[in-house]
Amino acid sequence: MVTVAERTLQDVDVIVWLVEPSTFIGAGEQHIAEQLRKSNLPVILVINKTDTVKKEEVLLFIDAYRKLLDFAEIIPASALHGDNTDTIIDMIFKYLPYGPQFYDEDTVTDQPERQIVAELIREKALRSLNEEVPHGIAVSIDQMKARNSRLIDIDATIICERDSHKGIIIGKQGAMLKKIGSQARPEIEDMLGKKVNLKLWVKVKKDWRDSDFLIKNFGYDKKEY
Repeated sequence: MVTVAERTLQDVDVIVWLVEPSTFIGAGEQHIAEQLRKSNLPVILVINKTDTVKKEEVLLFIDAYRKLLDFAEIIPASALHGDNTDTIIDMIFKYLPYGPQFYDEDTVTDQPERQIVAELIREKALRSLNEEVPHGIAVSIDQMKARNSRLIDIDATIICERDSHKGIIIGKQGAMLKKIGSQARPEIEDMLGKKVNLKLWVKVKKDWRDSDFLIKNFGYDKKEY
């Protein structure tokens, strides 16, 4: 994940570094600061959870981080209470450059519909399963076909790595699989603007994350795994 984060720095215009209120600057913070320094990008430091400390202490935290890096902005904030959250957004817009309009105003995303449907199903699966099954699951859209102008048939397979995970995903008498489908269906219908007949299956493909072909086939990036 560290590699992914560092690679992402090459494709952004402004960086927001979120930290907690502390004067302790450890090796991890030093490493992050060094990478941010090399990026030559405007960095906005957000010190969150300032509601958990005394107001006079906030200046000490700001001073400690100011010595670490030449920040474009330093913003003390509390996400819990909404303190300075509007300021954070304003500062992000301040440092974002104007660019060409690549898409029409009504374009929501450049991702294929099949990929979005797969991600919606995967999201509901992960939320429903909590910690019972690791995040090593994928969703493959086997079929996505309009039956008529108002209804779309979607067949999807949830891929897991172990036989034991398959039973958990299906659940007792298929209860968990039905739950995942019932939670995903409304969002898919909202996205497509049509009714959806969603059918889900579960298959085991051991160590699928080690297969470049399968990762690409499921629409993921090998570098992120």
